[in-house]
Amino acid sequence: MPESAPIYLDYHATTPVDERVVAAMLPFFTERFGNAASRQHAFGWEASKAVERARKQVAALVDARPAEVVFTSGATEANNLALFGVMRAAADRRHLVTLTSEHRSVLDPASALETEGFAVTRVPVRADGLVDLDVLARALGPETALVSVMTANNEVGVLQPLDAIAGLAHDRGILVHSDAAQAAGKVPAGSTFPADLISLSGHKIYGPKGVGALVVRRRTPRIGLAPLLHGGGHEQGLRPGTLDVPAIVGFGAAADLCFRELDLEVPRLLDLRTRLVEALAGLPGRHVHGSLDRRLANNLNVGFDGIHGDQLLLGLTDVAVSSGAACASATARPSHVLKALGVPDDLARASIRIGLGRWTTEAEVDRAAERIRGVVTELRARRAAG
Repeated sequence: MPESAPIYLDYHATTPVDERVVAAMLPFFTERFGNAASRQHAFGWEASKAVERARKQVAALVDARPAEVVFTSGATEANNLALFGVMRAAADRRHLVTLTSEHRSVLDPASALETEGFAVTRVPVRADGLVDLDVLARALGPETALVSVMTANNEVGVLQPLDAIAGLAHDRGILVHSDAAQAAGKVPAGSTFPADLISLSGHKIYGPKGVGALVVRRRTPRIGLAPLLHGGGHEQGLRPGTLDVPAIVGFGAAADLCFRELDLEVPRLLDLRTRLVEALAGLPGRHVHGSLDRRLANNLNVGFDGIHGDQLLLGLTDVAVSSGAACASATARPSHVLKALGVPDDLARASIRIGLGRWTTEAEVDRAAERIRGVVTELRARRAAG
């Protein structure tokens, strides 16, 4: 890559679609264009078969069964379906528990549920971004229907102790939902995803935008889930509408690639993250937000004392990073996630989220670190000069 080319380090916001994924999708826009719900002819059969293959590929990413995968437009819709679906279907339990550091697509539905008469408890997190299990346990009661906790935070990358959380909830007969949009494809399947409901997103794993899934575990007793929309009976009656076959095929192909390449990709990203941390270590007043021990390999959230936050990103015109969640970047308010960790407003505004990805190189990490050091140093000098 030329020295002048911009560097993309915002892989938490979205990922480029892998060329192998594009190749898998293309035939379903043209010669294999059938409606997956058309079961009377070969065009529909072919589309339906492709959807079911993708369902298996997505299921494998979180150690689920294909029949447990409900395709949606993305993790935001999946989160809404999980929260509204469970709470509205739970006749005798009207209490939801979540964390203050959750994504807005969980916190906003939680607030909306309060207007419908449901009780919501937002449990705080510690300075390292992790929930105190004793505090969480005290929030659970006989009225609690659902606990919703992200697998990996979308801003600071911390991995919550989902196994322990699920144990606390299940011992009390409480369901667990987890937004795993950032974690899926970046951490191993199996015990990492013990939740009853799991939200996933295609464009976070090198697949297309506009497609995701809610995994609904088939446990005993069966999970009650009220649909958000009605009409057509698609996706087990939970998500009506004609399926976007090309996008679903792409989602499946992306999931399969992440599943097969995980063991090589995670150590590579961890090495790059360590290289970046070390390259920025010499800057005085540098703060890493969130635990480095329990964290996605590709995430770094770092802040710098003594600079104007709104000038930091403006100075990094050739390095694509963000000040927080992409869906909240239009607001001037400091990140609610960093505030939940107890980070002061000035430092929260002077913080950046760095997301490494499949095509990030050592040279890009080195050049990005050099640019960050240079911009921070320059901004501090300007501020000192008055």
